[in-house]
Amino acid sequence: MERLISVVTGVSHEHGIGAAVCKQLAEEGHDVFFTCYQADEQWAEEFRTMLESFGVKSQYAAVDLSESHAASSLLDQVIDSLGFPTVIVNNAAYSTRDGFAELDAESLDAHYAVNMRSTFLLCTEFARRYETLGKKKGKIVNLTSGQNQGPMIGELAYASTKGAIAAFTVTLAAELAPLGINVNAVNPGPTDTGWMTEAIKEELRPKFLSGRIGVPEDAAKLIGFLVRDEADWITGQVINSEGGFLRK
Repeated sequence: MERLISVVTGVSHEHGIGAAVCKQLAEEGHDVFFTCYQADEQWAEEFRTMLESFGVKSQYAAVDLSESHAASSLLDQVIDSLGFPTVIVNNAAYSTRDGFAELDAESLDAHYAVNMRSTFLLCTEFARRYETLGKKKGKIVNLTSGQNQGPMIGELAYASTKGAIAAFTVTLAAELAPLGINVNAVNPGPTDTGWMTEAIKEELRPKFLSGRIGVPEDAAKLIGFLVRDEADWITGQVINSEGGFLRK
């Protein structure tokens, strides 16, 4: 049986969605290659070792996804260390606060390079190599932040570049369906990955109809399902998994 090999980008700390996805996939028997740009080297090595405690192989690289050649280079590293991947999870994101008064070309370019270009090129480079090798089944999951659910005031560059991922996902899914590659996107909603202050939690908690704030494991469980055989008939979807979050 062919081994399951997953690539997860944007794994920089223990409490993030990326780390939760890696753990979910490792528990399900996936070898995991994760990117950890600007993460603590000691933490990354300890995290890799922890993933291997599930009986799988794991490697990582400090990849700067803003570089134009990052997607191709990353896949080369994955193939050299673990083999050709079966799953791509585009979790990495770049975000700075802005608004119409602060938005400029430099900020737009920085957001575009990571949020759009790196995601788009990793998806398409994976698909091209997949087709050349004659693979039979692959999964891509892209992370959005619910930009089509409502405005994100003060985050024009982030909202616009992450919002583009939803449109890209729908069209790419149609192109790759004949190859046997499923492409979906997940919007996890407001998730407590360590950035929420107690004041923010108090403000958000009443808006979650499920009675609690989202945690990284919520997104990880959904992604774990989307890359299983049970989800073979699901493609081209942008899934808003927000626990009934009320935006108004």
